[in-house]
Amino acid sequence: MVRPTGPRNTTLSDALALLRSEDLRPMMSRLSVPKPRPTRKADMVAAVESRLAGESLRCLWDDLDETQRLAVSEALHDPESGFHPERFKAKYGALPAGFGRLGTPEPSLLRLLLHPADGYGDARLGIPSDLAKRLRAFVPLPPEVTLAAEDELPEAVDRRRRGYLPRGEKPKFDRVELVRRDMESAAPRDLQSVLRLIDRGRVAVSAKTRRASAAAMQRIAEVLDEGDFFDPTERKERWEQTIGPIRAFAWPWLIQVGKLAECRGSKLALTKAGHAALGAPAPQTLRRLWQRWIKSTLLDEFSRVDDIKGQHRGKGRRAMTAVSGRRPVIAEALAQCPVGRWVRFDDFSRFMQASGLEFGITRDPWKLYIEEAHYGSLGYAGSHDWDLLEGRYLLCFLFEYAATLGMIDVAFIDPEDARPDFASLWGTDEMAWLSRYDGLQYFRLNPLGAYCLGLAAEYEPSIPPGRASLTVFPDRRLCANMPLSPDERLVLDTWANAESDDVWRLDRDRILAAVESGHDADDLRRFLAARDDQPLPETVEGFLRDAERGARALSAQGMALLIECADADIAARLATDTRTARFCLRAGERHLVVRTKSEAAFRKAVRTLGYGMPNA
Repeated sequence: MVRPTGPRNTTLSDALALLRSEDLRPMMSRLSVPKPRPTRKADMVAAVESRLAGESLRCLWDDLDETQRLAVSEALHDPESGFHPERFKAKYGALPAGFGRLGTPEPSLLRLLLHPADGYGDARLGIPSDLAKRLRAFVPLPPEVTLAAEDELPEAVDRRRRGYLPRGEKPKFDRVELVRRDMESAAPRDLQSVLRLIDRGRVAVSAKTRRASAAAMQRIAEVLDEGDFFDPTERKERWEQTIGPIRAFAWPWLIQVGKLAECRGSKLALTKAGHAALGAPAPQTLRRLWQRWIKSTLLDEFSRVDDIKGQHRGKGRRAMTAVSGRRPVIAEALAQCPVGRWVRFDDFSRFMQASGLEFGITRDPWKLYIEEAHYGSLGYAGSHDWDLLEGRYLLCFLFEYAATLGMIDVAFIDPEDARPDFASLWGTDEMAWLSRYDGLQYFRLNPLGAYCLGLAAEYEPSIPPGRASLTVFPDRRLCANMPLSPDERLVLDTWANAESDDVWRLDRDRILAAVESGHDADDLRRFLAARDDQPLPETVEGFLRDAERGARALSAQGMALLIECADADIAARLATDTRTARFCLRAGERHLVVRTKSEAAFRKAVRTLGYGMPNA
């Protein structure tokens, strides 16, 4: 976005001198300069300047309408004495009289006070310094920017019907019911579920792009609390748009950025920090993920707006701005949202613009396009189209990442026809939406979000977490007395065998495998203790203790070679000679064991004894 600056250091005389004579003549007329009016430009400038002093200036102010007065007030109290058409429209809903559809100035009373700094008069309007000094004597401060918020959600929203609208006919709307997801309680469970899915080797990723496979995202969607926002299995004809995964797409990226998992071969595997996160308080882990995501450059969220082409290669890619300049601005705006109250997305987007909390997606919108690079270029729409570019990035950032981390609760509808602002663009006739996130209508910053943003030193949940009821019996049976969440089932599947839908039995082999892969039996003890009011039966505690001790009885010390000697005498000599004995161990009558890392030294030593060892 272009941030215009006004002529803070320009005098009124200099600003008027930049204008053409044909621009000065209507100014003299509006200011009632006595006839005969001057015809030389220098005299015209002097005449206009003299009328913009003293009581005449106050009379001019009185003749302005309310919106024009607000424009002067905004420009006057701007740090650069500049007028920002986009910010003004976002704050007040419309440009003042005297501005065209694209924010360009037209002849009006307002143009007597707002002047171009460079003679072009397009985006650098402001109030000259000496004129500003006179206006400050009576022009009040503009109202502060406010963000509307609601305590309760509406049950439904209006969605405009698509199709041709004859001239003079009013648009028709349908009432569409909102879908609400409270993510504060879902995200901690989702985090545990996805980590355990990774721990089981069920999340495949591309070693090159680090993106999860379609099958992996489907598995993730299946273990998420209430599933993904939309059905990721929905299949349409190849020419139709598909919403696809949202939370299931975001989790593998967030976990990789947070260094909780890394790519090993073709799958994600938990790191030491990932194993620790399984037993750590989820809010702390979610806050770290948010802090690292803000600084990460692993993924540009705008790439998920995949119907806008040209952003991934050539000049279009080079023109894209850095994500490091976008995310902190959004975080700053989020921090100004009231905790626990619903904010309409469109109001939030306008609030950011009106407050100057702006960011850019590209330095050259002509390089981005829909369908075809020439006819579908977004340069035709104008680089000022915040809703098309910055607005779609904002939707993705909130819906796919802030909501996935549980920082905001969301209310949404299907994206089809939810935001028809793109419908006039070339190549969009068959498109139902510009981004899969278009359906986001409201969001609510919750206590977890306040904690992640640093607004609260401690996390205090909105609703105390419920406790699933489990009974642990002396015979190692674990019986669920109420439905368990997907992540709770994954925990039990790690340590026990399922005997029915609601009964598991602790299993020695599963415990051995879990401890071998990095799990701690204390995690299981805490899990069971949080869900059963009675202490663990002594038989179960003893079983866990013995199984854990057995799982740690052996430790791998590295790879080794098994070497067969021609006879027992050679084996005995090599195992006892001081030159070779330190590299090998006797393993039977004719066999020796040599560590892989000692192979080269062993070969060199046996040659001094007159023996050789051909490669296998």
